Amino acid sequence: MPRNTATSQQDALLAEFKALVADTEKLLQDTAELAGAEAEAMRAQVHDKLKRARETLQGAEQAMLSRGREALDSTEAYVAEHPWHALGIAAGVGFLLGLLSARR
Repeated sequence: MPRNTATSQQDALLAEFKALVADTEKLLQDTAELAGAEAEAMRAQVHDKLKRARETLQGAEQAMLSRGREALDSTEAYVAEHPWHALGIAAGVGFLLGLLSARR
């Protein structure tokens, strides 16, 4: 099933955000060797920001999954209520894709 551009962009954004979180965790581990009160304060700030970023990421993932489930449920309900319409739409889309692929 083809995915739309918005979903692909969201997936790319989530992948970048996860990479940022992983890089921040590595930076936090690398700075553990530094000594002093300022280094400890910096590590605490980074840790707090990282925790908030993780929570934001988890919230975004849950929201995306919820919207995906809602879309799937509404599509299934529509197909169950209108099977001939769904079949006609699928045939029309298949026909258009066939025309487009025959041009190339």
